[in-house]
Amino acid sequence: MNRSNSTAQQAPKRSVARLRRFLGTLALCSFGTLSVAQTGTVRLIVAFPPGGPNDFVARNISETLGKELGQTVIVENKPGANGIIAAEYVIKSPPDGSVFWFSSTGAVAINPSLYPKLPYNPQTDLAPVSLVARNDEMLVVSPKHPATGPKDFIEHAMKNRTTMANSGMGSVPHLAASLLGAATKAQFVDVPYKGAAPAITDVMAGHVDAFFGDVPGLISNIRAGKLKPIAMAAETRHPLFPDVQTFKEIGIDGVDSDNWYAMFTTKDTPVEIINRVNAAVKRTLETEAVKQRLLAAGTLPSSSTPQELGALLKKDSEKWARLIREKNIKPD
Repeated sequence: MNRSNSTAQQAPKRSVARLRRFLGTLALCSFGTLSVAQTGTVRLIVAFPPGGPNDFVARNISETLGKELGQTVIVENKPGANGIIAAEYVIKSPPDGSVFWFSSTGAVAINPSLYPKLPYNPQTDLAPVSLVARNDEMLVVSPKHPATGPKDFIEHAMKNRTTMANSGMGSVPHLAASLLGAATKAQFVDVPYKGAAPAITDVMAGHVDAFFGDVPGLISNIRAGKLKPIAMAAETRHPLFPDVQTFKEIGIDGVDSDNWYAMFTTKDTPVEIINRVNAAVKRTLETEAVKQRLLAAGTLPSSSTPQELGALLKKDSEKWARLIREKNIKPD
């Protein structure tokens, strides 16, 4: 066989090989730019009723997040059982990027220690996507309370019976008060309520001395003069309240309480989908309109990598577990 005939016979084989390589590359590219959900709709599952701080943040990022993903993002409320209903729904959803859990700290970092028979393990049954917002706890009192800052509040509490409202035993406000008591040896009297709203109402009326709460849930009453800010349970001061000291500033360490919000999804969701959504969340939070809306409400926009969120979840889970165990805290 001469060389020209040999070359002619090999040409179709080379064409087939090139076609196969092209199709393989196309498949990989298609997977890398895979639509987050084959239906075109992405659902953010919120474990609280409409109107609360968690729901507010989810709804404020949903439209821009949808534009970044090129898909429709809807917020779906599944309240009840302190986040368990929402968690089980997400865990049982297909791992295709169509369902994400927009969770606060409690359901993922506190529940596992608070409920011994919790039907899910956030660290093994969920995939971290991104941190979305920080909500450092602020201590507030009624305008009639004599304290004006953290130092005189503690001095007053050491000499006087001090009641501390919370939104339920094992909630972030309750745990923040427990951290403050442990750090100062002040003997606070816990007064649990079914939610933050009635707790705040009784503090404003002077029926209870103080309350730790997320800034977004307190800001309107502070601006109206119905609540007096005392201190931040945070590493740094809040940008909307630059005159309010942190406990750390006066030498009280270990009271940091961040009721952060973050996105998780179903375990085994492809990493390409998680990374794509993570990048879209980051761009969403960098959008000026979104950033300003959240900041104006008292929420601090804050994205992360999936790995950073996973590390934060582990760290806070261990922190709250230790406190719950030491104080023998039981849910309501």
